[in-house]
Amino acid sequence: MYDWRDIMKFEYAQISDSLFRQDFPLSRAQEYVEMAIYAAISFSLPFLLGHEQLLVGAAVNCALVLAALNLKGARLLPVIILPSIGAYLAGLVFWAASPALLCMIPFIWAANAILVATIKHFVLNKRANRLSALGLGAAAKAAFLFLSALALLSFGLVPAAFLTAMGIFQFTTALAGGAAALGMQELKRKIA
Repeated sequence: MYDWRDIMKFEYAQISDSLFRQDFPLSRAQEYVEMAIYAAISFSLPFLLGHEQLLVGAAVNCALVLAALNLKGARLLPVIILPSIGAYLAGLVFWAASPALLCMIPFIWAANAILVATIKHFVLNKRANRLSALGLGAAAKAAFLFLSALALLSFGLVPAAFLTAMGIFQFTTALAGGAAALGMQELKRKIA
């Protein structure tokens, strides 16, 4: 008879192991270059495009999915963390910063990590269908952000508009950006 703790340890070990897998091997230098590119794009897009949420969100999610497929371990962190910091700082520069967004930043980090971990686990560890893994990751990210925004709304920390921004928009941009990333990754695999 299996103990649920043993099952949880096994699942944790699999998820932890998947954080150090790649779609195909890259040198450490290639990984650092890709990390810098994904992080720079994710951080700078809010400054360059303003608050075009669908376009910026799709590009950031594209970078997150590419990072999930190509980067290992701690090299994932800048791509997970920098997009929301860039969005907030761009808001300061363009006079559109919101204390509500500041409240959401830790939840956005967690949601980005959920998307990355889901892609890594199901694509690189379980060898699941990439589109199915993307759909699951996008749904998990959007659900987490929506529930986080709902909780913060109940405390009066974010406006009701955040429910749409952190729900269906997040799902849509994760699917669009992720689909673009899967296409780019396929091209990259053919070239490599």
